[in-house]
Amino acid sequence: MELLDTSSLTGILGLIAALLATGAVAGVMAGLLGVGGGIVIVPVLFHLFSLLGVDEAVRMHLAVGTSLATIIPTSIMSARTHRQKGSLDGAVIKRLVPGVVIGVLLGGFASRYLSGAALTGLFATIALLVAANMFRRHTRILREGLPGPVGSGLIGMVIGGISSLMGIGGGTLSVPTLSAVNIPIRIAVGTGAALGLVISIPGTLSFMLSGLGVPDRLPGSIGFVNLLGFAAIVPMTMLCAPLGAKLAHAIDPALLKRLFALFLLATAVRMYIDLFS
Repeated sequence: MELLDTSSLTGILGLIAALLATGAVAGVMAGLLGVGGGIVIVPVLFHLFSLLGVDEAVRMHLAVGTSLATIIPTSIMSARTHRQKGSLDGAVIKRLVPGVVIGVLLGGFASRYLSGAALTGLFATIALLVAANMFRRHTRILREGLPGPVGSGLIGMVIGGISSLMGIGGGTLSVPTLSAVNIPIRIAVGTGAALGLVISIPGTLSFMLSGLGVPDRLPGSIGFVNLLGFAAIVPMTMLCAPLGAKLAHAIDPALLKRLFALFLLATAVRMYIDLFS
């Protein structure tokens, strides 16, 4: 049911207020749970667009495209911080980047042919897998270090392709993947931050281009990227993330991890219900 008429001035102002709230929620949760913004922003935007009555055919595409755009400034700041702290391993990044770029381009191309339902189902399924991984106490070590060029390229393609289709930075998938090959967690996190920039720039451009001329999008959108959402979410996320980080120091980290896993689980269930109802 549509709660706001986004063709009127009052509706536009209501949309901006809702997007500001989205940025605030995403910022607090990102700081509280130590995750990239995309894995939080996409489901929040999905629910918001549902309340706004955005057509199901474009709802998930708009959420993903707008999320990718917000990751650009966030990943720049994050990668810079990790570099200053010495937690970026250039050799690891160089081995993954070619495959990541190819994966992002393939994901952007595929997004043009995926229905809103297919994109929603993909996000819900990956969210379930991420939630299951976060419920685990320890990451299982599969091997020592990344495989050869071909294997590293394939890993990069999977990370880039799925991340671009989900509207998330590289951290959600790259951190557990790199941890599984026994790369130190700080290096894995720093690498994920750097990969977020590699994923978000071409990913954003692809969603902009693939959505040009598509009907039933929100006002202020270029393709599948809503500029109002970008302008409202980024400042609020950066403003509210420190608050979430402060709260994180007052709560047990293991509890936080499980709370976020429950959030992803609830999001996935809601998306499946929307798909099949």
